[in-house]
Amino acid sequence: MRVGIAGITGRMGQLLIEEARAVGDEVTGGTSRAAGMLGGIALLPDIAALAASCDVVIDFSNASTSAAHAQALATAGIPLVLGSSGLSASDEAAVAAAATAIPICYAPNFAPGVTLALVLAERMAESLPAEQYDAEIVEMHHRQKVDAPSGTAIGLGRAVAAGRGVDLADVTESGRDGHTGPRRTGAIGFAALRGGQVVGEHSLIFAGASEHLVLTHRSFDRRVYATGAVRAAHWLLGRAPGLYDMRDVLNLR
Repeated sequence: MRVGIAGITGRMGQLLIEEARAVGDEVTGGTSRAAGMLGGIALLPDIAALAASCDVVIDFSNASTSAAHAQALATAGIPLVLGSSGLSASDEAAVAAAATAIPICYAPNFAPGVTLALVLAERMAESLPAEQYDAEIVEMHHRQKVDAPSGTAIGLGRAVAAGRGVDLADVTESGRDGHTGPRRTGAIGFAALRGGQVVGEHSLIFAGASEHLVLTHRSFDRRVYATGAVRAAHWLLGRAPGLYDMRDVLNLR
C-alpha cells in the first residue's frame, strides 16, 4: 500500500513512517512547509500533491486543516485516516460531507484500549442512571497540547451521552471556576490537566452516593496511535464511502 502522511515532519509523522514501513507499506510522500526529501520520502507542498502520490492519506497534522484536507481528498478519491483533535462543529460537518464521496476513518483516539473504553463507557452509561450517578471525565496531557478537553475526553463524553440518550452539547459542564452553584443532575463534567510530557491519561468517573466506578486508560507511548492508524488505513482500502471510526476497524459495533 502507498501511504501519504500529512504533517510528516511532526512527532506523529515520524512514528507513522516507521509503523507503515514495519508492515511493508511504501511511504510515498508527506506534506511539509519545507520542500525536499526526508529519508527518501518526497516532501510535498499541499494535500492535492500528496493525494496524487498515494493510495491513502493519514492525517494527524492540525485541526485547522482538517476540513480542507478532507474536501481535497474527496475530490481526488483518496481514503483518509484522520486523527487530528480539536475539530470544531463546522470542521466535523465538512469531514462528514467528504465521507459521502470517500471512506474516512475519524477517531478521537487510535489506541485499541481507548476504543474498547469508549464501548464500555457507553454500556456503563446505559446501566448507571444519570439521576443516581454523576459522570465526570478527567484527562491529563503534555504541556504542549493546545486543545482542551482532549479529543479522547470528548469521545468519552459522547459515549456517555449516547448511552444516556442525550446530546453532549446539552449536558456538558467544563472549566468550572468560582461560585458555580450545585452540579446539574445529568451533567457530564470535564476537567483538563496539562503538564510535563504526559502522553495521555483519561479517567471516566461514575460517582454515586454509595459507590464510585472509575474507568481509566493511560498511554505511555505515542506509537500505539500510529500502529492503530496504519491498521485503520489498511481496513479502509476498498471500503464504500462513509464515516467510520476505530470501533468499525476493530469490529466493536
